Amino acid sequence: MKIAITGKGGVGKTTMSASLSHLFASEGKRVLAVDADPDANLASAFGIPEEDIANIHPIAELPDLIEERTGAKPGASGGMFRLNPRVDDIPDEVGYRFGNITLLITGKSREAATGCYCPESVLLRRLLRHMIVERDEVVILDMEAGIEHLTRGTTEAMDAFIVVVEPGQRSIQTAHTVKRMAGELGIKDVLVVANKVRGDEDVEKIKHGLTEGMTLIGSLSYNAGIVQSDIDATPPYENNPELMEEIKAIKEKLEQHLKTYV
Repeated sequence: MKIAITGKGGVGKTTMSASLSHLFASEGKRVLAVDADPDANLASAFGIPEEDIANIHPIAELPDLIEERTGAKPGASGGMFRLNPRVDDIPDEVGYRFGNITLLITGKSREAATGCYCPESVLLRRLLRHMIVERDEVVILDMEAGIEHLTRGTTEAMDAFIVVVEPGQRSIQTAHTVKRMAGELGIKDVLVVANKVRGDEDVEKIKHGLTEGMTLIGSLSYNAGIVQSDIDATPPYENNPELMEEIKAIKEKLEQHLKTYV
């Protein structure tokens, strides 16, 4: 299964990504967990020690690798470089492996800011396409609200595009922006997970804000244990059975939805 998870900053998409990755891995599946948010926090959400996190370098910030694979130095534009670089070994060579999960941090190319078609952008896009289209692991992308990393070629192979939404107009507005951007890449069905809900009223408020093509597949309760996990630098799913029960329910709804949708 290939899943992209996005939403406004602070809504809990990293908690969702880490917990869902943990759930798939606990079932014996191999998982590629990809942190595609420039404000990378997925490693911390997995409880990876700080000294190890310091050695996990974003791929967009590996100049030797970028030059080796594309034939051009990072930051170069207007020159010639390979548009189809080799990437199949990168997850195993660069990724951080723990249990059944391999974590990759992509980083952000300067393309989004400058509009250039640069070597690091080409490598990241090719890598994402490889992971989504050509590999057989479960792939979970923890993304920012923007979806610059994705292309029509990758989104065609995605199984689910999930937006995490919390009660509040700004979060819902971001979800609509993501829906529009996803539609431009041919994604017609955007799934929604409500987070930090305090009861049925919050869920209904989020439901009311959704439009055609946006399907609510579950909710996560406001959970003080998640806040404490962040303070303690431990995984949110560790010793938090309530969260994992809700994540399991969302996973089941997701699988049911995909069967119906297909």
